[in-house]
Amino acid sequence: MEKKHKEMDRREFLKTLGLGAAATTVAMAGCDSRRNPVSGNQKAQGDIPTDQMTYRTNPTTGDRVSLLGYGCMRWPLRKRADGQGDEIDQDAVNEMIDYAIAHGVNYFDTSPAYVQGWSEAATGIALSRHPRDKYYIATKLSNFAPSTWSREASMAMYHNSFKALQVDYIDYMLLHAVGMGSGMREYEQRYIDNGMLDFLLKEREAGRIRNLGFSYHGDIRVFDHLLSMHDTIKWDFVQIQMNYVDWKHAKEVNTNNTNAEYLYGELEKRGIPAVIMEPLLGGRLSNVHDHIAATLKQRRPDASVASWAFRFAGSYPSVLTVLSGMTYMEHLQDNVRTYSPLDPLTEDDFAFLEETAQLMLRYPTIPCNDCKYCMPCPYGLDIPGVLLHYNRCVNEGNVVASSQDENYRKARRAFLIGYDRSVPRLRQASHCIGCGQCTPHCPQGINIPHEMHRIDRFVEDMKQNKDF
Repeated sequence: MEKKHKEMDRREFLKTLGLGAAATTVAMAGCDSRRNPVSGNQKAQGDIPTDQMTYRTNPTTGDRVSLLGYGCMRWPLRKRADGQGDEIDQDAVNEMIDYAIAHGVNYFDTSPAYVQGWSEAATGIALSRHPRDKYYIATKLSNFAPSTWSREASMAMYHNSFKALQVDYIDYMLLHAVGMGSGMREYEQRYIDNGMLDFLLKEREAGRIRNLGFSYHGDIRVFDHLLSMHDTIKWDFVQIQMNYVDWKHAKEVNTNNTNAEYLYGELEKRGIPAVIMEPLLGGRLSNVHDHIAATLKQRRPDASVASWAFRFAGSYPSVLTVLSGMTYMEHLQDNVRTYSPLDPLTEDDFAFLEETAQLMLRYPTIPCNDCKYCMPCPYGLDIPGVLLHYNRCVNEGNVVASSQDENYRKARRAFLIGYDRSVPRLRQASHCIGCGQCTPHCPQGINIPHEMHRIDRFVEDMKQNKDF
């Protein structure tokens, strides 16, 4: 297959990478990162090693997979030259992937649905500049919409993934987000009635798919049903949501979720490797309440808040790789450091994180994982932007219950000014008409119109309290 860019050998791109990566780091982290809330005390820890990545072995194929996997859901965007919307910043994607490969990351997870449909092509451009045996590509049959449930439409999506990724085989192919929507019936319409599961099994036999699995969201009956088929299908891996809050408290966060302790346990007893998504619970475990952040930093002063979540996920032996959707170089570097090599949690650490999880449940954030499956909104709302701003203000103590609260004036100002800065006014919650088109696409089962209207009422109440 023709490559769009000249391949580089490892020595060449390591040599040329260093200056650019360093420049990006300074731009993202500022001049002094010694107490950065994301990355911890980087200067105290020294250089990030290039040869210390932790790897796990896939028992089916023998693949030696980096414990840190690159989730390609959140590639950086830039304004188009003609001013008509956004596009993926391909130069930034190239730099991030170069840095990841240089530091031992070899698993890249994408989908036809990610980044407004652009992720596969951008990932393919960046990876095609490297030898094919240096990386594993995971992608998905993301036939969510009923218009894509036909065999013809699903086949077109499958074949387009090869073209976009510039490959002639897929290392890890997933049935995407089984259990969403109407649960078992939707799974059957997407994969059984149209014969697509049988087709994918034949593609695995032919070698065009090296590993076949599924990612699970929602209806536990679908998860259990698919695992009951393992003796005949032989799933090579399964992707689940797992973090130290969802381990025991998934249903307390969202009643549609299943505790990760159960999901992981069912995979482990069948010998199926687990690929972990949402180790940070959509970023909420790196942007925790200030009180929780202080507790985590007190226990490990030089480590980032996020590193606790990654160490938790990586400490389970049946985990093949832990995905992180890294938009910025600073996040990539911090995660590489955490797994180069992994310092597994002790029993005391696990107990400490369970206490931390219970503290997290006291702060009423909305379980948005910023996956953007709800987008685009037909009425122009920035749904993830609204929800993430609200969650950020909850964690910073800027959502208070009453105007009589002594911190109300400060909290009101921080919320309203931050809201206008984070979300353009024409895209704020006040413009939600409650059409509900977004709700069926949310893997977390959020009643999005309800939350939009609740946040809008909260904003209007604050605006009316002008004396505070």
